[in-house]
Amino acid sequence: MLAITDLSVRIAGRLLIDHASVQIPDGARVGLVGRNGTGKSTLFRTIMGEHHSDSGSIGVPSRAVIGALPQEAPNGPEALIDIVLAAHRERTALLEEAETATDPHRIAELHTRLADIGAHAAPARAAAILHGLGFSHEDQKRAVREFSGGWRMRVALAAVLFREPDVLLLDEPTNYLDLEGTLWLEEHLTRYPHTVVVISHDRDLLDKAVDSILHLEGGKLTFYRGNYSTFERTRSERLLLDQKLAKKQELQRARLTAFVERFRAKATKARQAQSRLKMLARLGPAPARLNDEVREIVLPAPAKLLSPPIIAVDEVSVGYEPGKPVLRRVTLRIDNDDRIALLGSNGNGKSTLVKLIAGRIGTMEGRVTRADKLEVGYFAQHQLDELDEGASVYAHLRRLMPDAAESAVRAKAGTIGFSEGTADTLVGKLSGGEKARLLLGLATFTAPHLLLLDEPTNHLDIDSRSALIEAINEFPGAVVMVSHDRYLLDACADRLWLVANGGVAPFDGDLDDYRRLVLAGEDDAESTAAKAAKSTSRTDQRRAAAERRAELAPLKRRIGKLEQQIEKLHKRIAELDIALADPALYTRDAAKAATLAKERADATNALGTAEDEWLTLSTEYEAAMAE
Repeated sequence: MLAITDLSVRIAGRLLIDHASVQIPDGARVGLVGRNGTGKSTLFRTIMGEHHSDSGSIGVPSRAVIGALPQEAPNGPEALIDIVLAAHRERTALLEEAETATDPHRIAELHTRLADIGAHAAPARAAAILHGLGFSHEDQKRAVREFSGGWRMRVALAAVLFREPDVLLLDEPTNYLDLEGTLWLEEHLTRYPHTVVVISHDRDLLDKAVDSILHLEGGKLTFYRGNYSTFERTRSERLLLDQKLAKKQELQRARLTAFVERFRAKATKARQAQSRLKMLARLGPAPARLNDEVREIVLPAPAKLLSPPIIAVDEVSVGYEPGKPVLRRVTLRIDNDDRIALLGSNGNGKSTLVKLIAGRIGTMEGRVTRADKLEVGYFAQHQLDELDEGASVYAHLRRLMPDAAESAVRAKAGTIGFSEGTADTLVGKLSGGEKARLLLGLATFTAPHLLLLDEPTNHLDIDSRSALIEAINEFPGAVVMVSHDRYLLDACADRLWLVANGGVAPFDGDLDDYRRLVLAGEDDAESTAAKAAKSTSRTDQRRAAAERRAELAPLKRRIGKLEQQIEKLHKRIAELDIALADPALYTRDAAKAATLAKERADATNALGTAEDEWLTLSTEYEAAMAE
């Protein structure tokens, strides 16, 4: 059991963890969640003994081994498989001793222990972990220094998973993975034999790979049984109860205060006034109201939608070296309202396809046709490193608005989430999530018709990811996404393209089907793509389907607007229900109560009308697409 008792931790004088206590059972799979900056990574460092606490204690069983991802990736001449095998220090030490041991009893003990820890099956297990994280059999024999930083962090992840510590601490492990690696890790964690605590903003992983949630908020730790969806529902109910309790306390405090102020000076009421003062003292201070709102993300709409298709790719081969195309004979089309997710493991050409669509690289063969006046917004994680660390948010926007008034530049900063003084903050002092917001604002500055998003959720917490999902779904232009966040893809994408085996083809199925393919074996996914990419009849079907989508675009936009209207009506009815549930409203302001009741009835009628129209149009749209 991992026991945290009355723990307090400060960073640079700031109290992050305030007398927090929690007990994590052995074998639990725990998701540690909380807003960025609340102290989750600091808690991990404190558990590891890398940061001292102000007070309290952290207890683990005496022989328990704690393991975590290192801050620095391995780098050297060693082969990947050797680095992973060396992570199990006991196995390494026992094998070395077995080479030189001469005492028969000691030799027997060594081989018994080696059998107990599965030492002889270890190379196969290490290779399976590396393969699951995206390394081919040939890659596993290469030196780690031949790989980029992100891939070397995958090796570090493979090493700690292979070691199987009693308490495994993983801090945002999916930041280094693609969707395929994330799906494998999710499955692996569900079978992890010991305690695991993972910091993650990946809702799908937190729903499928963990059985409990540890929430860090306001310096306190709260343990919830169940996955993230259960936690979110339970916490929402608790917050609603807390709000009702706080409102009752405020009303009671107001009544007591009014009585004291009115009768304190009267001798006949002095004793009662003193009694009320004691009651006020027992109530304590008014409960603090945390600002729990997330700044919305706004993707500016293009001034005018273009005639479809906005991009048409016909029999294109593309690559970086003459005669060595990464993708061959690609034929595809993108329309105004497309929401496309690119699938396929790293190295198969997803980034190459995105660069082709963005116009960053040319073609070797074939033709790319772009609509006249097409604006493309391109967001990629590597661009975070290209931001000027010594310049402010305001300065980055000023470069794009050299002739604009200062008020206009600051207004633009406000629309991308940097209002008031935060626009003057240097980029080097921004958090990862704030940098991502800035980069997204810069990428969409021209109000593009097509938005390319390459891993947009890294560094964003769960609430900010939800804000991004809302922004994408409200954006009227086309979106092409590459992401390991399956929740984002599920919520936003309506078309899946599989990039594999040198081709690009629609994926027949949903993300659950793709997950099964990935877990069954990478070769199955690639062969599916290859067959589809070589089928000319499938190309004709795609073109016909794209033409149908273009014809049905106005109908789909109307359906989207109805969905937004239905969501707003649901929210408004919920707000009215809360207001009408207050008994005091009817005695305090009967006219207002009647007005709210009428508004609720009107909203309910409007909701019914909107839902009926949505159902009719959706049925019509699906029938037309199925023809």
